[in-house]
Amino acid sequence: MKRRTAREKAVQCLFQIDMAEVPLNEAIALVMEDSQEDTTFLRYLLDGVIRNQNEIDSEIKKYLRGWKLERIANVDRAILRLAFFEIMYEEQTPDKVVMNEAIEIAKLFSDEQSHRYINGVLSSFLHARETAQA
Repeated sequence: MKRRTAREKAVQCLFQIDMAEVPLNEAIALVMEDSQEDTTFLRYLLDGVIRNQNEIDSEIKKYLRGWKLERIANVDRAILRLAFFEIMYEEQTPDKVVMNEAIEIAKLFSDEQSHRYINGVLSSFLHARETAQA
């Protein structure tokens, strides 16, 4: 499975887990639709987001600019959690790639304004990280 596809399916799973409290394996089965593709990267992403969700959510909240995490659209929350996980914990993927993937997934799954909002949140987060590392 391509990494983009794994990220899209991860967002779909995170949405189901968040909204309907669907168990992880059931969410994966639903998005895979009997596909025999390798789910290693998908599972890695999901396990990472779920395991680190408190830290991820805490970090996201710092960059929401007047919004509460619970009030943003559920799909946008799933996209942000996935992107923040990759930026915070996945050192193999460049931050700009993660940001671009999140924006493209938002264009696919969310409304017209969401990709701009996600871009803004991620840009602020990345800028703060770069400033802290300098």
